Amino acid sequence: MEELTFLKRKATEIRKELITMIYESGTGHTGGSLSNTDILTVLYYKIMNVDSKNPNWEDRDRYVQSKGHSVESYWAVLADKGFFPKEELQTFSKFNSRLIGHPNNKVPGVEMNTGALGHGLSIAVGMALAAKLDNKSYKVYTVMGDGEQAEGSVWEGAMAAAQYKLDNLIAIIDRNRLQITGGTEDVMGLEPLGDKWRSFGWEVVEVDGNDIEQLVTVLSDNPKVSGKPLLIVANTVKGKGISFSENQVGWHHRVPTKEEYELAIKELSEQLEVLV
Repeated sequence: MEELTFLKRKATEIRKELITMIYESGTGHTGGSLSNTDILTVLYYKIMNVDSKNPNWEDRDRYVQSKGHSVESYWAVLADKGFFPKEELQTFSKFNSRLIGHPNNKVPGVEMNTGALGHGLSIAVGMALAAKLDNKSYKVYTVMGDGEQAEGSVWEGAMAAAQYKLDNLIAIIDRNRLQITGGTEDVMGLEPLGDKWRSFGWEVVEVDGNDIEQLVTVLSDNPKVSGKPLLIVANTVKGKGISFSENQVGWHHRVPTKEEYELAIKELSEQLEVLV
């Protein structure tokens, strides 16, 4: 229980950090960063074997953020883990900053530049296959958006992962059901999403992607099935943690006003007070 409380507090702290980054920089993908915060928190503070003092350690687990636009939570986590100074977060999206609006592998801890959707899974497949060929035990994790599932390259990567029996690969879909132009089922229907991935040869598990305990459980026991890559459908709430941004498509890419920012910080601070 103490560990779960720590993870919940950390996720809330990361949300405070990312909303501050977006407010102060005047740009950012708010909704998706808030929805994937719990996933990143569990990966980096509980599951993945990484070392901020040695980010290029050969046996490290690999993480690829395929939904690269939701980078603010990623930057906040990497800074908090010590991959770069926290003070650098204040430069987010400013002139000459390396903390740009998508993951940039000039930053320690970032494996690959991402931005154009649909590429992350294929990159992760290559990394996982390399581990198998080199007899390495590291695992590869990637987070995709649900709107990203409309990209054909996602399904090419899915086929390859099953073909090569990459049970060291864990893909997570941030299933918040909203994308920039509306609901996913209106823009490009995805259901039955889990069955589609199963038909491609993957083991599929569905969880509440904003429930820390469920995420810890599903990510702590891998591979689920020997010889099969794992796909986690993480059902999340876009804009999670801030009342007025939750499930609002307009918060896909929006900067809070001064009043909204102050209210967001107040709500998140109150959530922290409960987590003692």
